[in-house]
Amino acid sequence: MAESEYNVSVPHLNSLLQMDPYLKPFENDLQRRYGLFKKQLTLLEEAEGGFDQFTRSYKSYGVQRMPDNSLVFKEWAPAAEALFLTGDFNGWDNFSHPYTKKEFGKWELHIPPKEDKTPAVAHNSKLKVVVHTRAGERLFRISPWAKYVTRHEKSVIYDWVHWDPPQPYIHKHPRPQKPRSLRIYESHVGIASPEGKVASYSNFTHNVLPRIKDLGYNCIQLMAIMEHAYYASFGYQVTSFFAASSRCGTPEELKELIDVAHSLGIIVLLDVVHSHASKNTEDGLNHFDGSDSCFFHSGPRGEHSLWDSRLFNYSGWEVLRFLLSNLRWWMEEYRFDGFRFDGVSSMLYHHHGIGSGFSGDYAEYFGLQVDEDSLVYLMLANHILHTLYEDCITIAEDVSGMPTLCCPIQGGGLGFDYRLAMAIPDKWIQILKEFKDEDWNMGNIVFTMTNRRYGEKCIAYAESHDQALVGDKTLAFWLMDKDMYTNMSTSIPMNSVIDRGIQLHKMIRLLTHSLGGEGYLNFMGNEFGHPEWLDFPRVGNNESYHYARRQFNLVDTDHLRYWQLYAFDRDMNRTEDKYGWLAAPPAYISVKHEGDKVIVFERANVIFIFNFHPTNSYSNYRVAVGPPGKYKIKLDSDGIQYGGHGRLDHNTEFFTEPMEFNNLPNSMLVYIPCRTAIVLVNEEIDYCY
Repeated sequence: MAESEYNVSVPHLNSLLQMDPYLKPFENDLQRRYGLFKKQLTLLEEAEGGFDQFTRSYKSYGVQRMPDNSLVFKEWAPAAEALFLTGDFNGWDNFSHPYTKKEFGKWELHIPPKEDKTPAVAHNSKLKVVVHTRAGERLFRISPWAKYVTRHEKSVIYDWVHWDPPQPYIHKHPRPQKPRSLRIYESHVGIASPEGKVASYSNFTHNVLPRIKDLGYNCIQLMAIMEHAYYASFGYQVTSFFAASSRCGTPEELKELIDVAHSLGIIVLLDVVHSHASKNTEDGLNHFDGSDSCFFHSGPRGEHSLWDSRLFNYSGWEVLRFLLSNLRWWMEEYRFDGFRFDGVSSMLYHHHGIGSGFSGDYAEYFGLQVDEDSLVYLMLANHILHTLYEDCITIAEDVSGMPTLCCPIQGGGLGFDYRLAMAIPDKWIQILKEFKDEDWNMGNIVFTMTNRRYGEKCIAYAESHDQALVGDKTLAFWLMDKDMYTNMSTSIPMNSVIDRGIQLHKMIRLLTHSLGGEGYLNFMGNEFGHPEWLDFPRVGNNESYHYARRQFNLVDTDHLRYWQLYAFDRDMNRTEDKYGWLAAPPAYISVKHEGDKVIVFERANVIFIFNFHPTNSYSNYRVAVGPPGKYKIKLDSDGIQYGGHGRLDHNTEFFTEPMEFNNLPNSMLVYIPCRTAIVLVNEEIDYCY
């Protein structure tokens, strides 16, 4: 295909350029990207009959049981000299079952059923691929398409286990409809228990899902599901891409977890890691066929210097087959509802974001530093997912601020639904570390909350798993630190540290929830002010699980104040569910007063008032509103049940006056206690959204 043929016309590019004229100088780049994407789609059509068949390759690679119970094994190992299958089924004979070499580096092996017509390889038995290299080495490998791998207690290496249960789990419940307001509970199954051990899928299903439902979250983002040999990697050093982590249970138990979540009206997203892979060879993808390349770039381009991991060759045909089929597998087999793509910034640029500050200059997002192979892969992934699954949700973890990341592909974008608003948690940590309360800058906070590209949706969060990792600590611990060990009892009066911490914890979350994006995310346990930090068992901490657990027992203890923070988080989500501010256009900010430390804005016809002043309360404070009428308090952080001081009467009715104020036609007078957030709604408006 000639160079000029790349520059096909992007159907709706003019709309994008009208919305953001600063992209005009990069019009050719946008056209070129779209041309490369269309070229790949055409090639898929010509070579594979379209992406539908291509992305179902998990039905032909790895191991497949045929209707007559014969087994077909298929691998791609272009640099191998010979391939054999060994395992429990043949007494670990390394030569009795050779694969046949096919074209394009593929290998196949057919094993007929046993005399009793049962499969030659039994369910739950161990297997290995034996790879003979051109250099004369004999390597023992796990199939890249392995659906289940386990590790014996005393072993370091994972084993490939043939998973073909006689009674596979059958999903009973349909996928819920895609929510308009996305309220995400970011979760890690292994730490989802107060006990010092790896918690199970079943524990999550029976003990955590009911909490998530009660809290008002309608989406779960599951981390560390793709199998990873090193637990302390938090799931980000993946070794087996098609295998659900066996340390938490079986594939069937994960399917049940997702099915039960669906029955509760909760969708489930997978934290998918396609940005890099573990360097492990014996139980990973690395050097699968004995070569430095195979799934990865050879040489320096195939290494991530900071993560010490391998980088995929996204231009490779079989790599595309593997990764796109991997997405399809999680959607089809486990019935996930979408993905949070990890490490997108690393994928988008040849420099992987290392040493790049990203000032916001558009030239940083175009040109030779952009890795067009991976960019086109992401476009393909989004196109295929959204074409096959109308309600599929994709979220990008991108720190660079790449423009058009969350624009439709037909409009010059990459096709993601949302991006993570990664500047917001950094801002909160910076404020708590560096500024006294009286020095908080309201304008700067509002700027950080609202500094997002128009028309591209963001997931706002005050803290995620990143902020809780060892070396940092949760917001609650930044606010209250060691006082959490001794002064969280409801049977004693709050001291000044606990009082400040509890009030600001609620205000920070509500401000982020209501102003920061079109979706909201919370990491499990942080909703009730989980203390301390996260640290997985490792040599450096004597393999301790002490910080690798979530202490739900704290919120269940009536005489501790954690349940007050939990109750506020629950009622915040339930209030949003009723009034739908996350699904509404961005807020109109009428006040950001530095002296008063007050922020006021209106979104979805809901009035939000925040008084961050540590000591000053304001009576008869004039607040601008749009629609006239009678307003009442629907949520306030000062409620006694939330650990507040109960200074507001919810029976109070606030009537607007036709007095223009801060560029809005109406206004009203309200009482705002210090360190309090208030949500007011108009009693005369129908809020069905």
